[in-house]
Amino acid sequence: MARYTGPKTKISRRFGEAIYGPDKVFDRRNTPPGQHGPKRRKKMTDYGMQLREKQKAKYVYGMQERQFHTFYVRCLAKRGNTGDLLLQMCESRLDNVVYRLGLAPTRPAARQLVTHRHIEVDGKVVNVPSYIVKPGQKVGVRERDRNMDAIVESLKHPREKAYDWLTFDDAVKTGTFTRVPEPSEVPETVNMQTIVELYSR
Repeated sequence: MARYTGPKTKISRRFGEAIYGPDKVFDRRNTPPGQHGPKRRKKMTDYGMQLREKQKAKYVYGMQERQFHTFYVRCLAKRGNTGDLLLQMCESRLDNVVYRLGLAPTRPAARQLVTHRHIEVDGKVVNVPSYIVKPGQKVGVRERDRNMDAIVESLKHPREKAYDWLTFDDAVKTGTFTRVPEPSEVPETVNMQTIVELYSR
């Protein structure tokens, strides 16, 4: 699946939740898309539920199948619960950390900041959205870009809650990834264990 750039409300309606964040259109019309959307649908098979969960995770984190599977393989080689490790790796992506810090209103916007070389990690420009941020690393805006309208405007609308695994210094627009979040702390409702079961078939 290539990176999705189409109507986001349509995707949110497919999954029955605003996976891209607050959505006024979704709030008014949250039935599945299509003329038969409001009608009751037949029960989904286990495989269908697993595939649906994987698609949702890829839409949420803006990842393609090849990259997502690569993350799975890397987590499979580690000790611990593969599903939890997969979620933690997705949360450690640079574009996701930029989004969590409030430097961008959405993950696609955060991805754009990274690819356009506005973001630094430990003082060095990193333009790879999938870069895995390690605990203790500092993620911030390049000094010459700190007054960008998009960033200033995004910071005027802070997230609904602060994240315990991140700290942020507004004066220099730089945050610290203090630790990898626990799966229970991640607000997204993605069941990674279901995705692991799909890949294990």
